Amino acid sequence: METQVKYMWVVVFVVSMSIAGFNGVDATHDYYGPCGKHDIEKEAQKLSPCTYAAKYWRAPVSERCCAIIEKKLSNPGCLCAILQTRTAYDAGVRPEVAVTIPKRCNIAVRPVGHKCGGFPFV
Repeated sequence: METQVKYMWVVVFVVSMSIAGFNGVDATHDYYGPCGKHDIEKEAQKLSPCTYAAKYWRAPVSERCCAIIEKKLSNPGCLCAILQTRTAYDAGVRPEVAVTIPKRCNIAVRPVGHKCGGFPFV
Protein backbone atom coordinates (compact mmCIF):
# COMPACT_ATOMS: atom_id res chain seq x y z
CA MET A 1 0.00 0.00 0.00
CA GLU A 2 2.79 2.40 0.93
CA THR A 3 4.52 1.78 -2.43
CA GLN A 4 1.33 2.64 -4.32
CA VAL A 5 1.03 5.97 -2.48
CA LYS A 6 4.64 6.87 -3.33
CA TYR A 7 4.03 5.89 -6.96
CA MET A 8 0.91 8.05 -7.06
CA TRP A 9 2.83 11.09 -5.75
CA VAL A 10 5.49 10.60 -8.42
CA VAL A 11 2.79 10.48 -11.10
CA VAL A 12 1.11 13.63 -9.72
CA PHE A 13 4.46 15.43 -9.66
CA VAL A 14 5.34 14.46 -13.24
CA VAL A 15 1.89 15.46 -14.52
CA SER A 16 2.00 18.83 -12.74
CA MET A 17 5.48 19.60 -14.10
CA SER A 18 4.32 18.65 -17.59
CA ILE A 19 1.36 21.02 -17.34
CA ALA A 20 3.67 23.81 -16.17
CA GLY A 21 5.96 23.15 -19.14
CA PHE A 22 3.09 23.33 -21.62
CA ASN A 23 2.01 26.70 -20.21
CA GLY A 24 5.08 28.46 -21.59
CA VAL A 25 7.67 28.16 -18.87
CA ASP A 26 10.29 27.53 -21.56
CA ALA A 27 9.44 30.68 -23.57
CA THR A 28 12.10 32.86 -21.95
CA HIS A 29 12.76 35.00 -25.04
CA ASP A 30 9.39 36.70 -24.52
CA TYR A 31 10.00 37.11 -20.81
CA TYR A 32 12.99 39.43 -21.06
CA GLY A 33 11.42 42.16 -23.15
CA PRO A 34 12.70 44.35 -25.95
CA CYS A 35 16.16 44.88 -24.40
CA GLY A 36 16.82 41.23 -23.66
CA LYS A 37 18.15 40.58 -20.19
CA HIS A 38 19.06 44.23 -19.62
CA ASP A 39 17.09 46.25 -17.10
CA ILE A 40 15.33 48.94 -19.12
CA GLU A 41 15.53 51.49 -16.30
CA LYS A 42 19.32 51.04 -16.07
CA GLU A 43 19.57 51.34 -19.84
CA ALA A 44 17.64 54.61 -19.59
CA GLN A 45 20.18 55.94 -17.12
CA LYS A 46 22.93 55.30 -19.67
CA LEU A 47 21.23 57.82 -21.96
CA SER A 48 21.71 60.67 -19.49
CA PRO A 49 24.03 62.58 -21.88
CA CYS A 50 21.04 62.83 -24.23
CA THR A 51 18.55 64.21 -21.73
CA TYR A 52 18.76 67.87 -22.76
CA ALA A 53 18.60 67.03 -26.47
CA ALA A 54 15.59 64.78 -25.81
CA LYS A 55 13.68 67.63 -24.18
CA TYR A 56 14.16 70.44 -26.69
CA TRP A 57 13.91 70.37 -30.50
CA ARG A 58 16.76 72.79 -31.14
CA ALA A 59 19.13 71.72 -28.39
CA PRO A 60 22.59 70.70 -29.55
CA VAL A 61 23.32 66.98 -29.39
CA SER A 62 26.65 66.03 -27.85
CA GLU A 63 29.06 63.64 -29.55
CA ARG A 64 28.77 61.32 -26.55
CA CYS A 65 24.99 61.22 -26.94
CA CYS A 66 25.32 60.49 -30.66
CA ALA A 67 27.71 57.61 -29.96
CA ILE A 68 25.31 56.11 -27.42
CA ILE A 69 22.30 56.50 -29.71
CA GLU A 70 24.16 54.94 -32.63
CA LYS A 71 24.83 51.84 -30.51
CA LYS A 72 21.22 51.68 -29.29
CA LEU A 73 19.87 51.91 -32.86
CA SER A 74 20.98 48.34 -33.47
CA ASN A 75 17.76 47.48 -31.60
CA PRO A 76 15.18 50.23 -32.22
CA GLY A 77 12.56 48.38 -30.18
CA CYS A 78 14.81 48.55 -27.13
CA LEU A 79 15.54 52.23 -27.70
CA CYS A 80 11.83 52.91 -27.99
CA ALA A 81 11.15 51.03 -24.75
CA ILE A 82 13.88 53.04 -23.02
CA LEU A 83 12.29 56.31 -24.16
CA GLN A 84 9.05 55.28 -22.49
CA THR A 85 10.50 54.30 -19.11
CA ARG A 86 9.71 55.97 -15.83
CA THR A 87 13.32 57.16 -15.66
CA ALA A 88 13.00 58.97 -19.00
CA TYR A 89 9.63 60.42 -18.01
CA ASP A 90 10.98 61.70 -14.69
CA ALA A 91 13.93 63.30 -16.51
CA GLY A 92 11.51 65.21 -18.74
CA VAL A 93 12.34 63.33 -21.95
CA ARG A 94 9.80 63.97 -24.70
CA PRO A 95 9.62 60.91 -26.99
CA GLU A 96 8.47 63.04 -29.94
CA VAL A 97 11.71 65.02 -29.61
CA ALA A 98 13.93 62.08 -28.72
CA VAL A 99 13.11 60.22 -31.95
CA THR A 100 14.70 63.12 -33.87
CA ILE A 101 18.11 62.66 -32.22
CA PRO A 102 19.44 60.12 -34.78
CA LYS A 103 18.78 62.59 -37.61
CA ARG A 104 20.22 65.47 -35.60
CA CYS A 105 23.35 63.34 -35.08
CA ASN A 106 23.56 62.72 -38.84
CA ILE A 107 23.48 58.96 -38.28
CA ALA A 108 23.19 57.47 -41.76
CA VAL A 109 21.63 54.13 -40.82
CA ARG A 110 18.56 54.84 -38.72
CA PRO A 111 15.12 53.24 -38.47
CA VAL A 112 13.23 55.84 -40.49
CA GLY A 113 9.51 55.30 -40.08
CA HIS A 114 9.85 52.88 -37.13
CA LYS A 115 7.12 53.98 -34.75
CA CYS A 116 7.95 54.65 -31.14
CA GLY A 117 4.87 55.30 -29.03
CA GLY A 118 3.07 56.75 -32.03
CA PHE A 119 6.05 58.90 -33.07
CA PRO A 120 8.04 57.75 -36.12
CA PHE A 121 11.81 57.96 -36.15
CA VAL A 122 12.91 60.53 -38.72
